[in-house]
Amino acid sequence: MSTFDTILKDVKKAAIMGHVRPDGDCVGSCLAVYNYLNENYPEVEAVIYLETPSDKFGYLKNFNTIVSDFTEDKEYDLCICLDSSDTLRFGEAVKYLKSAKKSICVDHHITNVRYADQNIVEDHASSTCEVLFGLFEEDKISKEVAECIYTGIIHDTGVFKYDCTSRRTMEIAGKMMEKGIDFSRIIDDSFYRKTYLQNQILGRALLESITFHDNQCIFSVISKKDMDFYGVTSGDMDGIIDQLRITEGVECAIFMYETACREYKVSLRSNTSLDVSKIAVYFGGGGHKKAAGCTMTGSVHDVINNLSDQIVKQLD
Repeated sequence: MSTFDTILKDVKKAAIMGHVRPDGDCVGSCLAVYNYLNENYPEVEAVIYLETPSDKFGYLKNFNTIVSDFTEDKEYDLCICLDSSDTLRFGEAVKYLKSAKKSICVDHHITNVRYADQNIVEDHASSTCEVLFGLFEEDKISKEVAECIYTGIIHDTGVFKYDCTSRRTMEIAGKMMEKGIDFSRIIDDSFYRKTYLQNQILGRALLESITFHDNQCIFSVISKKDMDFYGVTSGDMDGIIDQLRITEGVECAIFMYETACREYKVSLRSNTSLDVSKIAVYFGGGGHKKAAGCTMTGSVHDVINNLSDQIVKQLD
């Protein structure tokens, strides 16, 4: 009996959920599970609840079935929680988890608090999609499911650049390639390709970036006013933090954008032994040792000073 045979026992209706502001691993893992269930467990009625993802993931099968309206009250036999370290990360969709008869969490974040009835958390894995591969029966993974898994892996490894990439990560990616996916198109279209407006906001962020702590740290911020001026949303901020991270001599990169008055979504990246997950957790967020995030309030000066206090403790 496979892992999913056990998980789906007596399940007729299942909710699939991921975190707010869904990234490639979140979207990929949710659609990987949805498509795998449709193809191998057609008797299970599944629904994906996610904030509206970026259209760049529109090539994934059943992308258009994602439900981003959480007003309807429904109860499910099972809630499958993916790529989320705690329940706060689900936003308004958390009600489907609370009302479900049972729940399972599949994740790879070191900060995961084990909130579900069953928790499959592998914090050494590159991505939630890598964890999912171990739960699926390999011969039942279709080309369409493989596209989802490959998407999640490349986004959480920075196309195999981050140190979370392991031999197993590469082996799984290779197995997905053998399913016949157009891997080069997936990388170009979902990871590298940017719109003109996205290039403009990236240029603005880089132009106005500031270094501190003897050039060991760099930060940039985009205000709500700037976002409105350029006509961009949170989904257009992808890649900015990674471009800041590769600045020569930088050990820690910070990118933040305003989500409401004096409220900022903060992304943190590390190039050295500095553990940004500890910093994110301190401010109510989470993530990994070298990639983490949180939401903070106050003026830009206040936020950077508070982050700086935690960074310098590790730099010292």
